[in-house]
Amino acid sequence: MAYAALDYYAIDELFSHEERLVRDTVRELVTSRVMPAIGQHWAQGKFPRELIDELGKLGLLGSSLTGYGCAGITPTAYGLVCQELERGDSGIRSFCSVQSSLVMYPIWAYGSEAQKQRYLPEMAAGRAIGCFGLTEPDFGSNPAGMLTTAVRTGAGYRLNGTKRWITNGSIAHVALVWAKLDGKVHGFLVPTQTPGFAARDIHGKWSLRASVTSELVLEDCEVGEDALLPGISGMRGPLSCLSQARFGICYGAVGAAMACYDEALRYAQDRVQFRKPIAGYQLVQRKLVDMVSEITKAQLMCWRLGRLKEAGTITAGQISLAKRDCVAMARDIARDARDILGANGVTDEYQCGRHMLNLESVYTYEGTHDIHTLIVGQDVTGLAAFDS
Repeated sequence: MAYAALDYYAIDELFSHEERLVRDTVRELVTSRVMPAIGQHWAQGKFPRELIDELGKLGLLGSSLTGYGCAGITPTAYGLVCQELERGDSGIRSFCSVQSSLVMYPIWAYGSEAQKQRYLPEMAAGRAIGCFGLTEPDFGSNPAGMLTTAVRTGAGYRLNGTKRWITNGSIAHVALVWAKLDGKVHGFLVPTQTPGFAARDIHGKWSLRASVTSELVLEDCEVGEDALLPGISGMRGPLSCLSQARFGICYGAVGAAMACYDEALRYAQDRVQFRKPIAGYQLVQRKLVDMVSEITKAQLMCWRLGRLKEAGTITAGQISLAKRDCVAMARDIARDARDILGANGVTDEYQCGRHMLNLESVYTYEGTHDIHTLIVGQDVTGLAAFDS
């Protein structure tokens, strides 16, 4: 049966015609091109690279940026893109999120005109792929402690260090590597064919299996002067990129939750036990109603977050609150959906188990649930509970 998106409070009316059109276009792409094969890709641990060209043709890469071949849609429309892509799989949304928010955005915001002309049109079309090298083996929640360094040479810079848990790493054409130059964090655009650069895939994952996750190793990797992002220095650079990506994650988590609810509702209406569908029993109805309640609250939070972003008044704390709450909500709903499906919920015939496992990664990456709790805590109290 066709996917029926939950809209219990008629939130659709809050979106513009253009925003709904973008969402519906991506919804159809996910239904027709992602859903038929994503379970197989996930089981095999493969990213569906054949989708990249279609994402580019639809203008979904760097879609909220303007110029340089980018679509220039509203932040809310971009959020709805993420919602629909993650309804298919967190790995698909992660690919788009890294390409758009973590690599294209900093080039667009902080790059030279030559860097913008070189990379953005190719990346918007899907002909060039990027990855974001910030997290290190020993520095995740505390990226400022990074050990990767850059030193000046006669012709540019020499990079040394290791980055880990890097989405798109081994399929990327360019890596945005954050490194300390004279003790201060800077971004460097490193073509992945540069001598001294290597990307090694991380295997054995039981989450985000339909996504490329890599370790980047830079050993005396020499790049030219034109590799440095000239418009930013310090941790404000990577953190601003993470804010862009976390915004999309909020919407994406809602999409995963909506997918799990839709599947659980249909299953409960069809599954007969003790002479009637299990949807007719009180305990199952309570689970479904809790899902409707939590998804509706998250939908409204995301809608408001988008309007704040469009007004230019959004804060990092507001994004952290939404990322924290939306992902936790989606994780809980995926688990409850799996529970409603019983033993069937642990098979790849159904999607809620896949979402349940994927969301464990989403719960952890780009700021863990606990770190976002402390970010909001500092915002409301004025007191930091961790070193800043």
